[in-house]
Amino acid sequence: MEPHRLELLAPARDADIGIEAVNHGADAVYIGGPSFGARAAASNEVADIARLVGYAHRFNARVFVTLNTILTDDELEPARRQIIQLYDAGADALIIQDMGLLELDLPPIQLHASTQTDIRTPEKARFLQDVGLSQIVLARELDLGQIAAIRAATDPARCTLEFFVHGALCVAYSGQCYISHAHTGRSANRGDCSQSCRLPYQVTDLEGRIVAHDKHVLSMKDNNQSGNLEALVDAGIRSFKIEGRYKDMGYVKNITAHYRTLLDQLVERRPEFARASAGRTAFAFTPDPEQNFNREFTDYFVGGRRDDIGAFDTPKNPGLSIGYVSKVGDKWVELHTDSPDIVLNNGDGLCYYTLQKDLTGLAINRAEKLGEGAWRVFPKDTIASFRDLRAGTMVSRNRDMNWTRLLDKPSGERRIGVWLRLEETADGFALTLTDEDGHAATVEAAHAKEPAKDIVKAEATLREHLGKLGATPFAPMGIALELSQDWFMPASFVNALRRDAVAALEAGRAAAYRRPPRAQAVEPAAVYPEDTLTYLANVYNHKARDFYTKHGVRAIAAAYESHEETGEVSLMITRHCVRYSLSLCPKQAKGVTGVQGTVRAAPLTLINGSEKLTLRFDCKACEMHVMGKLKPAVAKNSAPLNFYKTQPVA
Repeated sequence: MEPHRLELLAPARDADIGIEAVNHGADAVYIGGPSFGARAAASNEVADIARLVGYAHRFNARVFVTLNTILTDDELEPARRQIIQLYDAGADALIIQDMGLLELDLPPIQLHASTQTDIRTPEKARFLQDVGLSQIVLARELDLGQIAAIRAATDPARCTLEFFVHGALCVAYSGQCYISHAHTGRSANRGDCSQSCRLPYQVTDLEGRIVAHDKHVLSMKDNNQSGNLEALVDAGIRSFKIEGRYKDMGYVKNITAHYRTLLDQLVERRPEFARASAGRTAFAFTPDPEQNFNREFTDYFVGGRRDDIGAFDTPKNPGLSIGYVSKVGDKWVELHTDSPDIVLNNGDGLCYYTLQKDLTGLAINRAEKLGEGAWRVFPKDTIASFRDLRAGTMVSRNRDMNWTRLLDKPSGERRIGVWLRLEETADGFALTLTDEDGHAATVEAAHAKEPAKDIVKAEATLREHLGKLGATPFAPMGIALELSQDWFMPASFVNALRRDAVAALEAGRAAAYRRPPRAQAVEPAAVYPEDTLTYLANVYNHKARDFYTKHGVRAIAAAYESHEETGEVSLMITRHCVRYSLSLCPKQAKGVTGVQGTVRAAPLTLINGSEKLTLRFDCKACEMHVMGKLKPAVAKNSAPLNFYKTQPVA
């Protein structure tokens, strides 16, 4: 029985990072194209994507291109032309949000559903499968039971389930956040989010009393599913996605290597699973997610609702605790470290919390060791500029220059195992290479057969030169010499034979590579689970409207970006609940003497400067709605997009 393949899907800001993702174990890489990607500042030219494709396909790794913004009518044709170019460049799949693309004449490239399509229910997942999407990334807010229910409703042979396992978390259901557009005109669904969720807010109740002061109550910790991979596999996930198309090379190397290691251990334990690409990886470092920027970690809702998912004190990287301040001088700070093994370096970044809980950074200009566990550091900034820095202050490190330098060097190598067999022919010799995927290539060359004078040395030299695969993607797994006797062969002859065999095997692998096929929509056309769509469906062009009409939707409102919704609406829908996180949830009060019945899910207000947002709580659905209005200055910038003369009732 064919094993189930587990795919590690890594991000790439550019082609060079994508290549290193492959080197560090990615089975697939996702990258932005020239335009229309949901990370506007992470675009790439088609030629660079072609270069990444050429490298990835050597290892049967795939390249997915993000084209996952909602499109206007006049962007549809440019998007279609770009898709043709990406297909010609060898891209394996497109990650899309806009259903209008399914109404265009596209090349037969596989289509995947972006996280922006907001897949939370079995019905939505089944629909997307039935209209021809071969891989769908589920909402990050789902728990294991909800994931399993979606798997039960879909066909594993037709649709792969993908899930984010690491990286930054959007607090809103993806595709359901409009705060950025309402306040600034920068649309998250158009790849230009202003990240209002990372701002500090005053939280007040109906009487205007402060519930929380300057807290980042919409800012989540970072996702880390390291401990849940096997449970996710058992629930039906087959593609494990790392967030981070804005992240740097070091992040991608480290986090890809981390999950590669964990998935390889899982595959080793459970032979019914296999890697989704070829080759094995070796690292010059021990992967450690704590070393990269993070807001501390959470596994979010996978195991159910938790009360510690928020990064409320700061959206910055608080780092790892290293010790405390023992003395402060006029130009230096002395530190006592938690372990004598901690080494401080020039250029390290330290940080600490002030008395007001503000995270303050301290960059080391020079570090001097005073003794075991004792250091004197000279900051780049003046001591007077550091508020509340005093003896006893706890200190963390959020940038380790030794680690940074380590990841700046070549740090990962990927090789495909091959077996080499050298045989005699009538007028010379033949070398056959067979790789771990079963591909084989044979080359022959004429050469006189002269008995070797030193048999032991001749065989050792022959094996040495045959095994010199260092500059290739291959690693020797075994060398068989099927010769009638020990013959003398010059190194130049053996090296040429080996190079020709490697080239033939690479050519054979490239010729055998097959891109994943485009799935066909079922007939008759699948019916969408709802017959009415509000602005939350993000329909921004007439082809998208035609798509939903074809699939049974009768009333369709235009996307929020069309500016038809001028009153107060949900600008963000979240499973995160501020009341729950502040221990103000009525459900938390159940059974608590003196509290039960006194806590109500009344609205709260978020205030940041002149900005005010209302929090309303849907306790039945266990969801929070962040309510607000489109700013008049934003509304002036574009004309509404009208699909119908009257709007459907939400």
